Amino acid sequence: MSKVEVRNLSKSYIERREKVRSPQNCRCQEECRVFHDLNFAVEAGSFTCFLGPSGCGKSTLLHIIAGFEKPDSGKVLIDGREVTGASPKHIFVFQEDGLLPWLTAKQNIALGARGIKDPKQREKQEQEYIEMVGLKGFEDHYPHELSGGMRRRAEVARALITNPDILYMDEPFGALDFVTRLQMREEMLNVHFMFDSTILFITHDIDEALQLGDQILVMSERPSRIKADIVLDHPHPRDLSTGELASLRKEIYFLMGLHAEL
Repeated sequence: MSKVEVRNLSKSYIERREKVRSPQNCRCQEECRVFHDLNFAVEAGSFTCFLGPSGCGKSTLLHIIAGFEKPDSGKVLIDGREVTGASPKHIFVFQEDGLLPWLTAKQNIALGARGIKDPKQREKQEQEYIEMVGLKGFEDHYPHELSGGMRRRAEVARALITNPDILYMDEPFGALDFVTRLQMREEMLNVHFMFDSTILFITHDIDEALQLGDQILVMSERPSRIKADIVLDHPHPRDLSTGELASLRKEIYFLMGLHAEL
């Protein structure tokens, strides 16, 4: 049985658009279909990346899987049970910086450890996760005193200390500079190696998906469909410049309508 199953999932929104050329200059409601009849499965413990153009519904899809939104039709199953709402065992890391600015890095991470009743055990866990993500020595710094990469590390640590069954990540490195993104990719590979969590990860970066993913789901323009469901069993670290991965990289560029590698 797959960890996550998406069956015949559809979602639309009602948009209000101004008909400028209409004699009445009215505002009319139009249905905007985000995706229709999506079907795919994600295996337990896998790192699954979602690729697709902006506006294709990747974030909406992840919100539905996580139980934050409801589909128009179809369903999501996790461990064979239909998702009807969010779960405390499934943790979401959003695009935006989610640290509380009035708390230190350690205090932010400690929010994820509130379920640990023993104070000594909680303190030990907090310090272990601080060290694991490379924030030792920065425990007492506030978010505005940390670099973008450090803030992302603190958010990942806060998520992981809850021991999540599923970790949802919506373009978590999108705002980072190129070098920091590379560093965070290495961090995520280490995290995935150390933990047994299933990770669902949205990105616009083809190389990022190829370097991180055990599975890549390539989505089309709206109304979105799954253009390709790619399973990778290549060892890490991965060299994307030669061999099968280089060919796969070109194939994904074409699938996404990019006819030249920039």
